[in-house]
Amino acid sequence: MEDYYHHHHTVYHKKTFHIDPSSFLEPLRRHLKPGDKILDVGCGSGRDLLWFKTHGFRVFGFEGSEGLAGLARRNADCDIIEGDFENYDFSKQTFDAILLSGALVHIPHARLEAVFKSIVNGLGEGGNVLVSLKEGCGSSSDGDGRTFYFWQDEDLRDIFLKHGFKILDFHRGVSKVNEKDIWLSYVLNRGFEGSRIQGFEGG
Repeated sequence: MEDYYHHHHTVYHKKTFHIDPSSFLEPLRRHLKPGDKILDVGCGSGRDLLWFKTHGFRVFGFEGSEGLAGLARRNADCDIIEGDFENYDFSKQTFDAILLSGALVHIPHARLEAVFKSIVNGLGEGGNVLVSLKEGCGSSSDGDGRTFYFWQDEDLRDIFLKHGFKILDFHRGVSKVNEKDIWLSYVLNRGFEGSRIQGFEGG
């Protein structure tokens, strides 16, 4: 898995960087304040970091691939932490929002809850998280040796609720890279009373 992103970072960059992320990042932006501090975990080559930076936020990235981390630094001109997010201590810093846009798709079902819990240790009180995972059952491997794990909405909601999160926004949409993939995207909030719970489906 890691080998793909290490050895094919240029290919991955060309495949994903040109995509306009507005449709899936705007739901999170609506719940942020100007200047909020955002951490993008699994930031790739910096597409989403650049989008948030141009909208007036302070951005930081986290990336396991040295090649992608280098591209993200150049593209978004911001600090990028290099490391394995399954083993990193996220409590070292505090962020107003954490972005997990597709970052957890390679995490097996049995480990996802623990990884999610570890990452949100870096979230400040009242902070928000954007999480997106692929809809489906079981797992699937592609020709590049990557394994993707699929999820059902009700199972993810159970995990989020268990860890004290409310769902502010939900979107079910078709992938912009592969029309066969359906993404489940959530904007979550922890520690904020009176949050609005909203759910909708869209293309």
